[in-house]
Amino acid sequence: MKKVLWILQVVLAAMFLMAGTFKAFTPIPELAVKMPWVNDFSEGMVRFIGVSQLLGGLGLLLPSVLRIKPILSVVAGFALALVMIFAAVYHISKGEFSALPTNFILGGLAAYVAWARWRKFPIEAR
Repeated sequence: MKKVLWILQVVLAAMFLMAGTFKAFTPIPELAVKMPWVNDFSEGMVRFIGVSQLLGGLGLLLPSVLRIKPILSVVAGFALALVMIFAAVYHISKGEFSALPTNFILGGLAAYVAWARWRKFPIEAR
């Protein structure tokens, strides 16, 4: 089960790093073509979401791998789950129900990783 958790952490971190990089650095007009929701927010908010996902992806993995304050991986997991809850609420408010499975899956997996690293398989700090 520990190996599965590591795989899950790496895959989730990669997904959030990719999504965050895309939102943080892609020009807004190009981003709006692929993600119409971008038009509902200011550029600063879109960049904030991207940077949050980038930092969350790094936080999900680096503290655990380096064994430096591994509790930060737990915090990152719960924070990413919260981001996905906010995303789901937004998509529900806009009637975009097709986006919900992604929000629920990523948020649920992030919450599971956080819980598992906190209670089931914690990593000891150096």
